[in-house]
Amino acid sequence: MNYIDLDERTIKLAYYILENHTTIRATAKAFHIPKSTVHNDLSKKLKYINYNLFLQVKKLMEENFSIKHIHGGESTKLKYEALKKEIDKNDESEALYGL
Repeated sequence: MNYIDLDERTIKLAYYILENHTTIRATAKAFHIPKSTVHNDLSKKLKYINYNLFLQVKKLMEENFSIKHIHGGESTKLKYEALKKEIDKNDESEALYGL
């Protein structure tokens, strides 16, 4: 791989993340490359390739980072709600069948 290929990949990653409003994880999965590569390309290399594009990507990455804890909390909440429903369902079954 030469520098032109790396620059092209970095720009493709930047446009992809902006057009699709995806996370670094989702972008990495779409391009079949490690998250660390995506993060490095977008947070370090892009600055020197296309500064205006870098600023746009940086803003989106900061937004994603600022809401990351909310998504994690929602996932945890849903997980435990599902577990509680299953436990309640089992308790009802036991009561009906005298178990």
